[in-house]
Amino acid sequence: MSYLDHIRACNNADLSRFVPFLIDGQQVGWLRPEFVSKLSNWPEIFDVAGDVVSIMPALDAFESRSSALERPLRALATIGLIDGWRDEPYPVMPEWGDAPLLQIERAAVPHFGIRAWGVHMNGYVRREDGLHMWIATRARDKPTYPGMLDNTVAGGQPIGITPRDNLIKECGEEAGIPESLAAQAKPVGVISYCHETLDGAKPDQMFCYDLEMPADFTPVNTDGEIDEFELWPIDRVAARVRDSFDFKFNCNLAIIDFLIRHGYLTPENEPDYVDIVLGLRRPD
Repeated sequence: MSYLDHIRACNNADLSRFVPFLIDGQQVGWLRPEFVSKLSNWPEIFDVAGDVVSIMPALDAFESRSSALERPLRALATIGLIDGWRDEPYPVMPEWGDAPLLQIERAAVPHFGIRAWGVHMNGYVRREDGLHMWIATRARDKPTYPGMLDNTVAGGQPIGITPRDNLIKECGEEAGIPESLAAQAKPVGVISYCHETLDGAKPDQMFCYDLEMPADFTPVNTDGEIDEFELWPIDRVAARVRDSFDFKFNCNLAIIDFLIRHGYLTPENEPDYVDIVLGLRRPD
């Protein structure tokens, strides 16, 4: 295995097999053909004619679109096509910073191939023997990626909250990190990829943060989503990422980015350095 294997795994989507999804003439997602056939049951909402799928023009505002979409989504969830309903609305917009065209239940996002955003934070500690990183193990009963290794703190980006405020919220919920400490997290960039899962396409972007944590602080989960935290030497973290798929797929990218920025992966010690660096930020 290699670090580059994680770049490739996170960018495994073949969008040539998907149908573009448009709102008000703007592409916001990608649909599997078999999912398109399900949407044809609601012709008053979806225009499925031709080689694209669009929200009907009569639904011409954020509120009307969001309200109209709720009914088919609930129906598809009832028959098990959309699972893991969370009552967590996500914004639908072509690019970050655009005005949302509608909001959609988080569980439905990959089925529509809509870009989702999230926050990922690597919490680390400086010790005499070098850097150490806090590694989380996801709860074994978590509906997505149970029992896998994770970044110190990570979470999806819902509508109506800034990434920094979302990170501070997630720090408190997932790791018991007080707001005064979480607010010291430094934004260090954005990672992008296009991943295909059983549910659909994920052309996602991650807001990444670093937080240097006190040596005497231990994260403690408060929302039941993490089973445990362990403080690992950075060499152990790097080796586990390089040699396994034990981390949730996109968490590998956040750690690889950390290793590059902190000088652990260099052009001298990593033959795939250029492909890795460029691969962390997939162009649209």
